[in-house]
Amino acid sequence: MTDLTAAPHERGVIRLFSLDMRPEEAKFLREPGAADQVLGVSGLDPEQIDVFPVSDLEDLGLYGYLSEGCGVSEDQLNRTDLEQVDGWVMVLRSAAFGGRSATLVPDRRLRLIGLFTEEATNWHGGTIETESAKPFSAPQPKPDAGQPRRSGSALIALLVLLIVGGALWLIL
Repeated sequence: MTDLTAAPHERGVIRLFSLDMRPEEAKFLREPGAADQVLGVSGLDPEQIDVFPVSDLEDLGLYGYLSEGCGVSEDQLNRTDLEQVDGWVMVLRSAAFGGRSATLVPDRRLRLIGLFTEEATNWHGGTIETESAKPFSAPQPKPDAGQPRRSGSALIALLVLLIVGGALWLIL
């Protein structure tokens, strides 16, 4: 895989391009399908592509945008190189490909600054060693506990039958 090739089902990859074009042209890349044209692919999700001037980031800068906003680990970033980038940039997330493979053929006015990966969440936990985590460690209920008593309801049913039967006997 090269920096311009997206593997099928690629996840968590961010490609950062600098844009050597007039601001009007760069703004136009926000329109659906426009980024497809300058990247030489079709079917990109425009919601996964950001196009903006670096000056909009103010004090945060590209370094902060990538580390704090996109979850890129700091060991992948070179603050000095990112501070030298000015003008307009395009951020292309791998989710824009919709799980499809693609090879980018960028317009000559786009220059790949870098390929970065988002920090993945580690969903693996360690073994729980507490006593309560062991199988069958919960207190066992007593055999009679939780069993409803039916003698009271049977007595009420018998009483209702006697009253209804007595009422019918008086009527007939």
